[in-house]
Amino acid sequence: MSISLSSLILCPIWISMAQIQQGGPDEKEKTTALKDLLSRIDLDELMKKDEPPLDFPDTLEGFEYAFNEKGQLRHIKTGEPFVFNYREDLHRWNQKRYEALGEIITKYVYELLEKDCNLKKIFIPVDATDSEPKSFIFMSEDALTNPQKLMVLIHGSGVVRAGQWARRLIINEDLDSGTQIPFIKRAMDEGYGVIVLNPNENYIEVEKPRTHVQLSSDSSDEPAEKRERKDKVSKETKKRRDFYEKYRNPQREKEMMQLYIRENGSPEEHALYVWDHFIAKAAAENVFFVAHSYGGLAFVELMIQREADVKSKVTAVALTDSVHNVWHQEAGKTIREWMRENCCNWVSSSEPLDTSVESMLPDCPRVSAGTDRHELTSWKSFPSIFKFFAEASEAKASALKPALTRRSHRIKHEEL
Repeated sequence: MSISLSSLILCPIWISMAQIQQGGPDEKEKTTALKDLLSRIDLDELMKKDEPPLDFPDTLEGFEYAFNEKGQLRHIKTGEPFVFNYREDLHRWNQKRYEALGEIITKYVYELLEKDCNLKKIFIPVDATDSEPKSFIFMSEDALTNPQKLMVLIHGSGVVRAGQWARRLIINEDLDSGTQIPFIKRAMDEGYGVIVLNPNENYIEVEKPRTHVQLSSDSSDEPAEKRERKDKVSKETKKRRDFYEKYRNPQREKEMMQLYIRENGSPEEHALYVWDHFIAKAAAENVFFVAHSYGGLAFVELMIQREADVKSKVTAVALTDSVHNVWHQEAGKTIREWMRENCCNWVSSSEPLDTSVESMLPDCPRVSAGTDRHELTSWKSFPSIFKFFAEASEAKASALKPALTRRSHRIKHEEL
């Protein structure tokens, strides 16, 4: 049985406390002192000393995992699903390993969007310089030129990126339930143009530059000998501090700083930017949105900012367990009325799919997604969403027909 470093350090203290507690009242001061010592020990830091290096592979093959023909992530040798607790009692290390795999999954999905779905990666801001931080979205070839239909996909908050609904589902279930690929492929088969937003790609991370303290210049009034002595002491102090820091936290990660992407520094900003520069310029007569979780909030915020434009272009909106709130976001009465007519929210519920669910908010209808798992709501409501869009298109077409018929009759009457 392996004994951790933290156990070896703490064990003598625990024994001492047990011995002291067996003594009389005079030992209370010693007990208090030992408790104070224990309170000063950072157990998290001690645990880090037992960790293997935070050095993980950068490919699926390096992790010895691959997706099988069913889109399930499986170990290459054993065929087993992904195991989170790869090392017992090392939760932080296991979490870092999971996050490293997640970054590889993100790149893998990007590749699928381009190779399997034939989408183009479009960098934003559209006028970005070579040196400034950039994000990107994905679009089908006909996204801006398709005269009939355009589908826009927005995922939720967190670690997910363009093309994903939930990283957890991709790793533990399959690609169909965890990615937007089934939506993209069916949309393109049914004649939609497609735009995939990337609302969580708001900044890039770069290593924080180390600040160097400038030593006194030659213009100082101090004698040269005294300056040399001070410099020597400063170097020795820094050396000791660095050695202590390395011992205290051997797995210390690099200090990073965030450089935000212009006009795309939040999901709400991103949605507005993509609307103004792409969706608003699209030729499609009918625009449809599918927005999951925080993506629903981003859509409502877009509507608040561009109400008239959204109403003129958007035919229907499918929300999946959206976290929007028309009161907190101060959506006006006309927006709430439009949402009641043109939106539907498939929410997590144990009721059968499409069963009506009572709502406390005066906005769009809520129906069951057929699952009580938040991350599965998009996948489970997949067939219902396409049916909803088809019905909305038919309703809009039939609403236009009487007006067109009346106009043609009037023209014929005038000609006679």
